Amino acid sequence: MDFTFTKMHGAGNDFVVVDATRAPFEPDRALLARLADRRFGVGCDQILVVDPAPSPDVDFGYRIYNADGSQVGQCGNGARCLARFVAERGLSDKAALRVRTTTATLELQQLADGQVRVDMGAPRFEPAAIPLAAAARQLRYEATLADGRTVRFGAAGMGNPHAVILVDDVDAADVDGMGPQLQQHPLWPESVNVGFLQIVDRGHARLRVYERGSGETLACGSGACAAFAVARAWDLLDARADLQLLGGTLTLEWAGAVEGESAPVLMTGPATTVFEGRFTWSM
Repeated sequence: MDFTFTKMHGAGNDFVVVDATRAPFEPDRALLARLADRRFGVGCDQILVVDPAPSPDVDFGYRIYNADGSQVGQCGNGARCLARFVAERGLSDKAALRVRTTTATLELQQLADGQVRVDMGAPRFEPAAIPLAAAARQLRYEATLADGRTVRFGAAGMGNPHAVILVDDVDAADVDGMGPQLQQHPLWPESVNVGFLQIVDRGHARLRVYERGSGETLACGSGACAAFAVARAWDLLDARADLQLLGGTLTLEWAGAVEGESAPVLMTGPATTVFEGRFTWSM
């Protein structure tokens, strides 16, 4: 197999992007693992595949693969890169796009300043919709980790499941210790992305995210949206706030609240092309 790819990143969350609009691209786990490998492959957090529109109401299909080969339904930083990718490759001249993943339909808007705004859809708080194995919806849940520690967290679905842990200092948070333990907890039937959130003031917060299938990344768009929505439900952030992640800053807007989650979360941030290349794969 021989194909071209583009390396991109959104606030440091990096991707290998493949155009499958003209020829099909059906990677197996071995190929995905090699592409994601930072020593023996290209290196990335996730692989994004741009497909032809699966229905007339959208412009493109959008597949998202983790470095371990698993497929997920949401990636906000990747969605911004997808918008930049289709414009730079001449696949569309629209400033506004609709794309469909396995779990969501996203609206992407390229702005005059070069940033991209993504309508990430409404956050979900009902446990079954996240999904979270809890009997009833709560503002804060509690779990005992394998090492005996008890952790309290909020939860939201953004096309994928997120747990949000409030911390005093993200730099001191035990991301590598608590993240994988919470992912393996039976409360999460599909595992979970774990966010560690520090509130700076009502318009600013800091966030680190331990992602399913990838570990800690420099940025997580859906994780930022989930953390923002949970913080809004806790009445800790205003309706517009900047979240600083390890790789950069994202601006989040949400008109909803814990009882009004039908409003979509809007996320604005950068999307950058790093280089293009050709990859040859043979087992």
